[in-house]
Amino acid sequence: MITGQGAAAISDSVEADVRAGRLRPGDRLPPVRSLAGRLGVSATTVASAYRALRLRGLVTASGRRGTRVAAGPPIAAGGAPPPAPAARQFWVGNPDPDLLPDLGPILARLGGSKRLYGEAPNRPELLELAAAAFRADGITADHLAVVGGALDGLERCLGAHLRPGDRVLVEDPGYAAVFDLVAALGLEAAPVGLDDQGPLPADVARALRGRTAAVIFTPRAQNPFGSAYDPARMRDLRRLLAGHPDLLVIEDDHAGPVAGARALSVTRGRRRWAVVRSVSKSLGPDLRLAVMAGDPVTVSRVEGRQQIGAGWVSHVLQRTVVELWSDLATRRLLERADAEYARRREEVAGALRRVGFAAHARSGLNVWVPVPDEAAAVGRLAAAGWAVAAGERYRIASGPAIRISIGSLRSGEAEQMAAAMAAGARSPILTRSA
Repeated sequence: MITGQGAAAISDSVEADVRAGRLRPGDRLPPVRSLAGRLGVSATTVASAYRALRLRGLVTASGRRGTRVAAGPPIAAGGAPPPAPAARQFWVGNPDPDLLPDLGPILARLGGSKRLYGEAPNRPELLELAAAAFRADGITADHLAVVGGALDGLERCLGAHLRPGDRVLVEDPGYAAVFDLVAALGLEAAPVGLDDQGPLPADVARALRGRTAAVIFTPRAQNPFGSAYDPARMRDLRRLLAGHPDLLVIEDDHAGPVAGARALSVTRGRRRWAVVRSVSKSLGPDLRLAVMAGDPVTVSRVEGRQQIGAGWVSHVLQRTVVELWSDLATRRLLERADAEYARRREEVAGALRRVGFAAHARSGLNVWVPVPDEAAAVGRLAAAGWAVAAGERYRIASGPAIRISIGSLRSGEAEQMAAAMAAGARSPILTRSA
């Protein structure tokens, strides 16, 4: 039960309920006037408490739907329900462990050198390898930073330029953790729609007519939709963004060499920009490292803030990534992974299309399947032994869908899942092929 006589006490009470699991993501908070009457305080006091909770990313305001607990509040909450039991788990976007390099021999080669305070934060050989890869893809690499993964890079870039209340264009459907991050920073998410080539230019143009401080795009392996820029879409987006020279443009290139699409970027010639490349999908999620290219001001601010916080990314991680990037066997493994993920995506998408469902799977580790009813589709698959993710966490204004992650897919499973989807489905969503 929400208690308190002041705005701070009321907001602390809501946070405590979320932390204890008494309030769960999506739960609706009482209307302002109703809660004010029950607590014997002014409506202004409750409104101030709700505003503080919004700025901290704990709640969202959705017009007639009221104020609700955010899908991913930035606190450690207890009591979260476990995923639905199923024989096979396709709801987490993990890479296939069999397609990740074995770290044992690499770690054995690193030796026992010890890093101390006051030494250079980034290894020159890591920066050289990253710069060569960026430049090979036509991305300027004069200024680089090493950060603790893709989301760490995104957070540091946003923090370098934006303030609470600023508006950020995000893809819809999009990565749930990006939505949560934007909310946690007190920023306003402005959704733009997608097709298989990325953000829709008409949606971007419309959104840019409003007050906008930044955009976050995924150039390939978009999660969950799977879109990837093609040259025409890249040029269209560049033209639109050129009319907004002070806009911060961030690209999250999290899948890199296993994305299943060539690297393209809309950042060329921009004043404020960053491209963040993580190794989590290609080399392993436990290697919490990404390299960020960007303009000198953004990179300088990111590194400056890093120096008074984490300090640097572990040199054990940096040296491990250098060894892997320099290893011929690893490069061959990444090529095999790239081809295998492409085969699995098409296997799932093709099986679904044959039973009447649209499926978007141009790149990445996920297949996005529009459905009339998410809960029914998830339940039907779970009953047949397949756990997939409901699309609700990944969308703002876009329509219902499910996300099927293909990292652990085995031969023959796509047809079985498609048959389970079709069984009892009243109205599959028929569209043109992705």
